[in-house]
Amino acid sequence: MPHSAAPLKAEQVSQFKLLAQPRFAPFFWTQFTGAANDNLFKFALTVMVTYQMHLDWLPHEMAGLVIGAVFILPFLLFSATAGQLADKYPHHRLIGYLKQWEVALMLIAAVGFWLGSPALLLGCVFGMGLQSTFFGPVKYAYLPQQLHPSELTGGNGMVEMGTFVAIVLGSLAGGVLIGLTGDAPSAAGVSGAAGAGSAGGDVLHAYWLGHVSVAVACLALALLGYWVSRAIPAAPATDPGLRINWNPISEVWRNLKLAHGNTVVFRSVLGASWMWFIGSVLMSQFPVIAKDVLHGSPNVAPLLLAVFAAGIGTGSLLCEALSRKQIEIGLVPVGAIGMSVFLADLYLATRSLPTPAAPLSVPQFLALGANWRVMADLFLLCLFTGLYSVPMYALIQARSQPTHRARIIAANNILNALFIIASALITAALLHLGLEIADIFLTLAIANAVVAGYIFLLVPEYLLRFIAWVLTHLVYRFRVRGREHIPAQGPAVLACNHVSFVDAILLMAASPRPIYFLMDARIFKIPVLGYVFRMARAIPIAPQKDDPQAFEAAFAQATQVLRNGDLLGIFPEGAITRDGQLQRFRRGIQKIVADARAQGLDVPIVPMALTNLWGSFFSRIEVRNGENVAMVRPLRRGLFNRVGLHIGPALDGPATTPSMLQEQVQRLLQAP
Repeated sequence: MPHSAAPLKAEQVSQFKLLAQPRFAPFFWTQFTGAANDNLFKFALTVMVTYQMHLDWLPHEMAGLVIGAVFILPFLLFSATAGQLADKYPHHRLIGYLKQWEVALMLIAAVGFWLGSPALLLGCVFGMGLQSTFFGPVKYAYLPQQLHPSELTGGNGMVEMGTFVAIVLGSLAGGVLIGLTGDAPSAAGVSGAAGAGSAGGDVLHAYWLGHVSVAVACLALALLGYWVSRAIPAAPATDPGLRINWNPISEVWRNLKLAHGNTVVFRSVLGASWMWFIGSVLMSQFPVIAKDVLHGSPNVAPLLLAVFAAGIGTGSLLCEALSRKQIEIGLVPVGAIGMSVFLADLYLATRSLPTPAAPLSVPQFLALGANWRVMADLFLLCLFTGLYSVPMYALIQARSQPTHRARIIAANNILNALFIIASALITAALLHLGLEIADIFLTLAIANAVVAGYIFLLVPEYLLRFIAWVLTHLVYRFRVRGREHIPAQGPAVLACNHVSFVDAILLMAASPRPIYFLMDARIFKIPVLGYVFRMARAIPIAPQKDDPQAFEAAFAQATQVLRNGDLLGIFPEGAITRDGQLQRFRRGIQKIVADARAQGLDVPIVPMALTNLWGSFFSRIEVRNGENVAMVRPLRRGLFNRVGLHIGPALDGPATTPSMLQEQVQRLLQAP
């Protein structure tokens, strides 16, 4: 029987300690064994068809493409149905059924390997793709149920790392096992296998031991995965009353519309699909890169795959440390920049490699310094891909409505499949037009810069969080205390002292949710900062005596932000301090709370205090012509200055006066 679900408020732990948690470890190893089994099976079948058989209906040069296409086809056809089932039924039960399905498939596959029947094994590939199709939505819907929001990035990083390690280990094991030689017993009847076609019974006899070894390994992994899955804690259905639409075509369209309903989520799904576009180009071309570009022996391709997985795994694990245990989508532009840089350098590194007299063995390959640059580029490219993908998937999970989260993941899987297919077709077309593999790298580098830039312009939150991440990691050493006081959902007013021109950016970095700021209209006229705050959809406010109409419009917009259930940021002093001291709080915050209450909203106020920011480049500490000004002495305190944000418990908005709020902020400023 499954264990009871761990409450979301359970003790929060680091990503590696999650492997000791019953709410995560069984799921992780279930996912790991499944990914390893998929790739062991597919790679073994690819080697079997490519090297051990001669089939008129499946040329060896097409084996990898056909097997990959058969595996990905169910994602297009049945992801929509899978998403519905994952929302309607308990996740732990679905995982158990799917692992039983895997065991049954591996029993059939064992017969296929015994008989040497590629047709039967291709049918199993389709079945495995179908099983993966139904597992995907369950997987990504399960994590937000069991992990605290602060653990979601680390948990996704662990799953991503584990998946790619499993891909490498499974592929390596499949290649080694299928190549084992040993004649079949005379009673095995392999030579008469109907599926062999013109393969040649003698060849199949010679590799009988390899075929049996693969069959046993696949079945053992399936059984191990099922056994581990039985320890997965209970994960209830998110929408048990959902009526299943069994028409996959209409449901695909409905799922895409469902995802499109949340702009940030849908465009993040497109960004994740673009990552799969690039990844599938690289993974599908590893054998060609190893042979034709790097002039290596067949064993060089697995080495590249290992470097690929090591890079993805490292980047995925780094996400938690770089995000300070929150969903930090500011890492996504960092990842995109790194991807383009190292794709471009991979192009430069592979353009003029010397051509040896014979294919290079792995030791010979490693002995050439130029090849280390290639491997470094590949590793760093994949590291930045991990930084790109993990926060994006965490955002998709966190921002999707729980009742239809699995269906949005299904929409993501559909688009991923389309992008993977498109990558194969476009790559084939470019190669047909005469481009070399190195040219493909440069094309991808340019395309990635264009596509990522377009997505970030469509979803400016990514760029804003990137700016905030740079400011809090490379300019300041930013420490936040009391982050848990920011409400995870629902409207709230965040009230903070006003010390510098970048206060709003620092608050953005501290909040796991977007903040809409009410800001002095004059700030919008400052170069760069004005553009940043317009991109953040900050609300400009002018003094009432200067522009009464704009003044009222600003408060109306602020109330609408709260009605939408979002966070409103405000600096109650009304201006940046000119002496470093806390100024008198104005009554505007009372008006905001009163307007919200008039519309039925009792909005809490969260007091905040920025510390040690006075005296920095962005504060008005300099005096010019008798005026306090900012941003006139770059690096006036150097880099990596310690600044902090203290966040206090939420206050009852309607009962809080400006003077009471000011007292709370003053206490936070004086806190040790």
